Amino acid sequence: MKTIDELLAEGVTGKRVFVRADLNVPLEGTTITDDGRIRAVAPTVAKLAEAGARVIVASHLGRPKGAPDPAFSLAPAAARLGEILGADVAFATDTVGESAKATVAALTDGQVAVVENLRFNAGETAKDDAERGAFADQLAELADVYVGDGFGAVHRKHASVFDLPARLPHAAGYLIATEVGVLKKLTDDVRRPYVVVLGGAKVSDKLGVIDHLLEKADRILVGGGMAYTFLKAKGHEVGISLLQEDQIPACLDYLARAEKRGVEFVLPLDVMVSAEFPDLKTKAPANPELVASDAIPADKEGLDIGPKTRELYAAKLADAGTVFWNGPMGVFEHPDYANGTKAVAQALLDSDGFTVVGGGDSAASVRILGFDENAFGHISTGGGASLEYLEGKTLPGLAALED
Repeated sequence: MKTIDELLAEGVTGKRVFVRADLNVPLEGTTITDDGRIRAVAPTVAKLAEAGARVIVASHLGRPKGAPDPAFSLAPAAARLGEILGADVAFATDTVGESAKATVAALTDGQVAVVENLRFNAGETAKDDAERGAFADQLAELADVYVGDGFGAVHRKHASVFDLPARLPHAAGYLIATEVGVLKKLTDDVRRPYVVVLGGAKVSDKLGVIDHLLEKADRILVGGGMAYTFLKAKGHEVGISLLQEDQIPACLDYLARAEKRGVEFVLPLDVMVSAEFPDLKTKAPANPELVASDAIPADKEGLDIGPKTRELYAAKLADAGTVFWNGPMGVFEHPDYANGTKAVAQALLDSDGFTVVGGGDSAASVRILGFDENAFGHISTGGGASLEYLEGKTLPGLAALED
């Protein structure tokens, strides 16, 4: 795929360059709680503006139902992008309507504009090729060149990700180039031992990647809500912990395959439990109880890994040549259940290996818990995209950028 440096060498002065970014940041009202994705795309936007392009930034945010919804406006993200760039960023109150057309027409060389949420338009996510294509046609009218840099969306066959690059000269931005380079290190050029840490809520979210990584990894460490389905599969009581009964056969199969292939498949030794889910707004003390992972009371819910597990996982990560971590170890948003996630993050920092934090809640937890994100090998902006790449799937947004 063409790189942005190749595009810049051809010259972009005066050209309208459409940058498909990922500004899908968490919001509390209009306050951005983690601006990592905005900061990640800023170098591409800045370089294009510096070269004299008229930059049009587009993204989705949340899951609006194909119509405008003020709760999902990109206005806060546009304002934050301007702060990061140290420049005024114009904002269009629609995506392809009169405001977008007027805003883009008013741009001069080196200026930047953000258009409103792509998903306020039903054509962005339409399953029908013609409907999606019609929206891509409208987007294409705004620009002369396309730059794909929204890695967090490249696994989606959406109009701005898949259809629009076919309608314009296109190139990959700096973020996508970096993300793909890192993922190739996790698939084609792995330093061993290769240790994978998987957490998060559901086993079903990780089925494909577990299946694929059983052929690649030396160790797989499991925490978070998904651990309880594995514990149940081993015959343990899990109380009222998060459980996917229908995934127990798959868990048993993975455990058997791991043993056959000599892959260490490590589950928690102990967990922090409570009869009630913690209040994440007030952060009121939750009074957690420590129990062995095979002795969870019937009326309690597992909400974090315990100290023995934290120590075990740190030891399993200590000699790693490569680490991929996707998914927190517990309800890290509450201080009483953040210690497991903190321990994994610290173990990655202490490692001499190549460490990759695989996007989503893992990336958010690193920043929220106060770790220096520059100390990790790489923090991905796309959890779902990273997982699908590691599953060996073709990602529509990357395929669309290939020449």
